[in-house]
Amino acid sequence: MSEPTVAPYGAWSSPIGASMLATAESRIGQTWLEHGLAWWLETRPAEGGRGVVMSSDPWSSPVDRVPGDFNVRTTVHEYGGGAFAVHEGVLFCSRFDDQRLYRIGADGEPVAITPDTGGAHRYADGRVTADGSWWIGVRERHEGTRIPDDVHNELVVLPTDGSGPPRVLASGRDFYSAPRVAPSGDRLSWLAWDLPWMPWDGCELFVAELAADGSLGPERLVAGRDGEESIWQPSWSPSGELVWASDRSGWWNLEREQDGRRQVIRSDDVEFGWPGWLFGASSYGFLADGRIACHYGDRGIQRTAVLDPTTGELLDLDLPHTAVPWPRLVVEGSQILFVAGGPTIANQVVLLDFSTRSVEVLRESTTVDVDEAYLSVPHQIEFPTEHGLTSFAHAYLPRNPDHVAPAHERPPLIVMSHGGPTAEATSAFDLEMQYWTSRGFAVVDVNYGGSTGFGRAYRQRLNGSWGVVDTLDCINAARFLVEEGTVDGDRLLIRGGSAGGYTTICALVFHTEFAAGASYYGVADLVPFAEGDTHKFESRYEHTLIGPWPEAEALYRARSPINSVDLLSTPMLVLQGAEDVVVPPSQAELIVGALRDKGLPHAYLLFEGEQHGFRKAETIVAATEAELSFYAQILGFEPGDPIPKLEIANLPG
Repeated sequence: MSEPTVAPYGAWSSPIGASMLATAESRIGQTWLEHGLAWWLETRPAEGGRGVVMSSDPWSSPVDRVPGDFNVRTTVHEYGGGAFAVHEGVLFCSRFDDQRLYRIGADGEPVAITPDTGGAHRYADGRVTADGSWWIGVRERHEGTRIPDDVHNELVVLPTDGSGPPRVLASGRDFYSAPRVAPSGDRLSWLAWDLPWMPWDGCELFVAELAADGSLGPERLVAGRDGEESIWQPSWSPSGELVWASDRSGWWNLEREQDGRRQVIRSDDVEFGWPGWLFGASSYGFLADGRIACHYGDRGIQRTAVLDPTTGELLDLDLPHTAVPWPRLVVEGSQILFVAGGPTIANQVVLLDFSTRSVEVLRESTTVDVDEAYLSVPHQIEFPTEHGLTSFAHAYLPRNPDHVAPAHERPPLIVMSHGGPTAEATSAFDLEMQYWTSRGFAVVDVNYGGSTGFGRAYRQRLNGSWGVVDTLDCINAARFLVEEGTVDGDRLLIRGGSAGGYTTICALVFHTEFAAGASYYGVADLVPFAEGDTHKFESRYEHTLIGPWPEAEALYRARSPINSVDLLSTPMLVLQGAEDVVVPPSQAELIVGALRDKGLPHAYLLFEGEQHGFRKAETIVAATEAELSFYAQILGFEPGDPIPKLEIANLPG
């Protein structure tokens, strides 16, 4: 190996290019396990973000289970999830183009089983009854443009052969999720909640008798309360016990109902639940002997374990997978199917047989091998923040065997602000993260107050303080690394998407610590959201994050960075999807207009055909290279690899 070349941090060449991010990685979603055959959903940027259901077992290669022009994706809640179910080898799935529900049998031909409404009626999170007669799931009806009044969510049942229209089982609540049929087939459980609450603020768990014709008896409240107790993933054990995770202790711990009474299975300061952003997520399932295979989060690290509900004993499995970006664990017999990764392990579809301890990797999200010498392994930091509290982050240092920086130079730092804002930054292998570190940037991925994985009280730090707690935690994470001498305090950058974009804009408008930033579909003005300019699921999210509307209107305006652009003095890159209905382009255009009026260096990229979160390969390449070019021009270095030079308005010559 040749001697490393001396080059400034940020200007290193790297084998991890933007095209690799776009074409070498796929996003692995929902999983299913039936008769030993594993099924999962894979989103492929190289195919325009098309969602494909695949299947495999340890003895065969993965195969696509939908035709080449079929895009499996539901837009219920806009974020979707729970887009497919399997019963006796027959696939039931939502098609993105028309949002109808389809049945795909052995011949591979999709047959629509719901009416054509031009995408106005959408379906998700369904289950098929044991006899194969009925599909029971969530339907979302869009009957007009007023949000939330013209969007109706309900539980419906429909014949799996498409011979009749859907029938409403439950309605009148703002949201429903997780309808699950008991093994005996005679009971149904589900979750429901109402605005202004999000499901992780609080929701309610119900049970009702389920008749053979798909009708329901009177509902019975089992657990939960809007705004006060959040329930996660109600599931039926093989013996017919109802199990769920509740955060009434301050942490999502597993509970069950026995003889009509609630019983805690195990109480720990760890999380067996996740926030309900997507349908179809699952963090636990039941082995044939009644034990529970599960994922749980322990302050930034996720583990796979087996829990004995009789004794409460929790046995951690000796696996290299310590990062679960989103739980997708399902169980059948002694087999456990899940998606997980680690700092140097890309997300994998893993099939583990608990009886034989065999572990098979059926699919990897990354199709290229990157020499580990180029990979930065994060370490978790706990840093001081406001009011005598501490917060957490994953810190990555520059790493590239081909380059060293000049003596005494410290690297620029990119502060990553995750979305949600209730999401969690994990240590999962991410080519995008390595794209930056292999070029000489340090990165800190911040779990600011409000993040998942650290208990309900940590999540509630953000209540009433969105735009303040998250922003200051990001700043304090950067200060911590500056003060310990790890990074250059004059070259701090911040980036984030969605809620993380809002945090980014707040940091650049209300504070002066950063040299530049990049907002991906971020929020600039909170008032339009309070007035209904977003989708139903998040239409009252700010009630807890900011305050009740319109009583707290003054606070909404004060927390909206667009109203304080007189303070803005920092260059900014703004990236936006043209078809985003969660954070519409009007939000991006507000901040771009302010940057233009103030004569600040900025660039604006609007991507046609993209929604909330970029899915197309060409978009991912363009956005990534634009961001690198933006930072390089603002900080004054030449990228180590040839990339298109971004045109930046108002950049001094």
